[in-house]
Amino acid sequence: MRNVFLFISRYINLLFFLFLQVVALTLLFSYNKFHEAAFMGVANEVSGKVNLRYNNVENYFSLKKDNESLRTQNTRLLNLLKSDFDWPDSILSIVNDTIRIDSLEQYRKYLYLPAKVISTTVNSQNNYVMLHRGSGQGVGVNMAVVGPDGVIGTVVNVSRNMSVVMGMLHRQSKIVAMLKKGSGFGEVIWDGKTPNLVQLIKIPKTVKVSKGDSVVTSQYSDKYPPGHLVGVVEKVEDDKSTSTYVLTLRTATNFYSVQHAYVVRNMQKEELDALEKTIKKDNE
Repeated sequence: MRNVFLFISRYINLLFFLFLQVVALTLLFSYNKFHEAAFMGVANEVSGKVNLRYNNVENYFSLKKDNESLRTQNTRLLNLLKSDFDWPDSILSIVNDTIRIDSLEQYRKYLYLPAKVISTTVNSQNNYVMLHRGSGQGVGVNMAVVGPDGVIGTVVNVSRNMSVVMGMLHRQSKIVAMLKKGSGFGEVIWDGKTPNLVQLIKIPKTVKVSKGDSVVTSQYSDKYPPGHLVGVVEKVEDDKSTSTYVLTLRTATNFYSVQHAYVVRNMQKEELDALEKTIKKDNE
């Protein structure tokens, strides 16, 4: 308390001057319309700039929450796509006059599971993407992984809460794909040279293809839903050893900056695998 009185006694003149200054300015702005308008304009501009800076800071710290919300919403929309469902052929089947609505759910073919990308590599011959979602959250080996922009790769290893994805930028990666315009399908591979540039091989020369054409996943893939963008044609070359084209594609997914992904679960894969085992057993 003694220090407070010493401070006041030392700066009494300055404090009294500031007090009178505040009173004078208050009277000036309160009883003079011109000065009041000028003061309000300056005050609004300053407060607006302060609020803008504050909102920018607040928005930055809320990005994580916003991204989670968007990923959840995108997952919900992806799971409503018509291509996620597969309808059995009932032409030769005897059915009741009414069908229970809930029974339709058993024919779902693809289920999308949102995941956060926690690391990725692009500079080696065999590149991987790591996701923060594992077996405890429904992820299994050999499941497809897509991103907001297009195809990412295939799950090759899973732990309780993490999973490793063999991306398209991997020498052993092979993805069945086709030209979006509906003709010609082949395999997407990577030659290990340039990141974000992959090759679509085995495209017949009878197919008309040009730079800028889109390449998407094929309905013949057992992992990927049809129609997901793989990349865009950058260059068309002849394969001298065969009567096919080799198409260089720029990947739809930017592996340098990918942050979000969706693991795609084929709900009918077990049934398909069982049929394939039966075929192999019969051929032995």
